[in-house]
Amino acid sequence: MVLQEDIKLQAGDYAVHLDLISKIRGLNSAEKFFEDLPDQMRGHAACTSLLHSYVQNKLSDKAEALFEKMAECGFLKSCLPYNHMLSMYISQGQFEKVPAMIKELKSKTSPDIVTYNLWLTAFASGNDVEAAERVYLKVKEADLSPDWVTYSVLTNLYAKTENLDKAKLSLKEMEKLVSKKNRVAFASLISLHGNLGDKDGVNLTWKKIKSSFKKMNDAEYLSMISAVVKLGEFEQAKGLYDEWESVSGTRDARIANLILGEYMNRDEIHLGEKFYERIVEKGINPSYSTWEILARAYLKRRDMERVVDCFGKAIDSVKKWSVNERLVKEVCKELEEQGDVKGAEKFMSILHKAGHVNTQLYNSLLRTYAKAGEMALIVEERMAKDNVELDDETKELIRLTSRMRVTEISSTIS
Repeated sequence: MVLQEDIKLQAGDYAVHLDLISKIRGLNSAEKFFEDLPDQMRGHAACTSLLHSYVQNKLSDKAEALFEKMAECGFLKSCLPYNHMLSMYISQGQFEKVPAMIKELKSKTSPDIVTYNLWLTAFASGNDVEAAERVYLKVKEADLSPDWVTYSVLTNLYAKTENLDKAKLSLKEMEKLVSKKNRVAFASLISLHGNLGDKDGVNLTWKKIKSSFKKMNDAEYLSMISAVVKLGEFEQAKGLYDEWESVSGTRDARIANLILGEYMNRDEIHLGEKFYERIVEKGINPSYSTWEILARAYLKRRDMERVVDCFGKAIDSVKKWSVNERLVKEVCKELEEQGDVKGAEKFMSILHKAGHVNTQLYNSLLRTYAKAGEMALIVEERMAKDNVELDDETKELIRLTSRMRVTEISSTIS
């Protein structure tokens, strides 16, 4: 960072710079910048900025270690570090850690509206209406003004729990607080109207966005297309997609996936495949969700060769795969029913590469061999190499398949 000699940077300036480095160059560069800071500048502001980076990168161990260090140094004087930690715990589903964090925050400082919104979100995630309403009352008691996020969380909670009258009242309160100054709220507003089945509310909000801004952003198109698909207005959704495609250069696969997913939900596989070809031609890179949508569509058709192929491409499209247990089980079940040994072995190879092998998957593979009447060779050796234990079912399946014929596939695997 090149500085003029007459400019004296404050601790807050370094914190802002650290945040920018993290976003542009990555976390490693941000950590290096932090380490190279003068001791007097590695205070509350810089530590809070680094903590935010850890939370954004989902590095809970580093975040908790830094938070502890900040506590030792007396840097937890505002609610911002606590809000970062609350955000992390909620995003990771660690709701049991929220009460203690709130309690500690209150012993050091006063919660702000962001704190209360996060607290609301934690209860809303568990559909706990009574607890969420108690938090809302605490906002009032603290003489804080609820913001649009407060009412967005409440509206969504009420909609999920079928408290429709309360949802509509909360949504009206939210609408009063939405303006050009907080544009991000419009996308949430569309989604909430859609969740309540309010077509007029969806369309009126869209008209308001169009009249307020020269160009709609991806988040607004995403919310609008999602809402009208949910409302059964697929033709309108396709028209909105055409509009987005003509004006946006982001090539956001999430928006394309909404249309692709609806084609497949309607069992219009051929049209879905044509649409997939279109998005690829337009330079949109298929995402994990794209491949999963295709895999599920082919699973309905029992086309296991394509299912396994799409599943492999889905895993290859992400750095780290979060196991979709339900989809894995569905694919295994269909492979078993078809006695598709070749497909099952390819599927097992994909899962092995992704680091996901266990006794249940090996048992499924053996059941597939049994269904096909084929001998599964060296399964015990493979399981031992993968450090996977045999259970009683495994042993019985190995005994059963050992009497069956050896095929080209089982010979190849051995």
